[in-house]
Amino acid sequence: MVYKFRIISDEVDDFLREIKIDAESSFYDLHEAILQSVGYKDDQMTSFFICDDDWEKETEITLEDMGESSSEEDIYVMRDTRLDELLEEEKQKMIYVFDPLSERVFFIELSEIITGKTLEKAVCSLKKGEAPEQTIDFDQQMNTNSALDLDENFYGDQEFDMEDFDSEGFDISENGNPYDEDKY
Repeated sequence: MVYKFRIISDEVDDFLREIKIDAESSFYDLHEAILQSVGYKDDQMTSFFICDDDWEKETEITLEDMGESSSEEDIYVMRDTRLDELLEEEKQKMIYVFDPLSERVFFIELSEIITGKTLEKAVCSLKKGEAPEQTIDFDQQMNTNSALDLDENFYGDQEFDMEDFDSEGFDISENGNPYDEDKY
């Protein structure tokens, strides 16, 4: 049996990868196929998450055993877990965390299950668009975030007027200062 996965990014609009892989392959094999399809190095502590229909994380499959066996949940490690152990039906969703420090992800859907066929090795069957950078430079991210446009629409009110607020930012437009000492 062969699984065909569609992989998209919320960072790059035209990014798409399709990977076909044997259902008996491990999550590590899929991990390697994704890295190869996007040209990333294998130097991050990546994880897969099986998700519900609303992309809410449910089951985690880690690159390495993190030794957190104190919980009652099963621990899944990529090298030891076959795809068909956790993925059984078309349209199942997964998240692949490729940049754990910035929590950047690919969204993956099991788009097709092809029965009666097998694959020796994973194949990238469709490649569109450039992949986002594998990691983000924190200085660059901070510079981007500090350049936010804080115009009058930022607060959600186009009628926003700084004169309606005192020096500490409290609204004084209608009833004066509610903290006047003579009211207490």
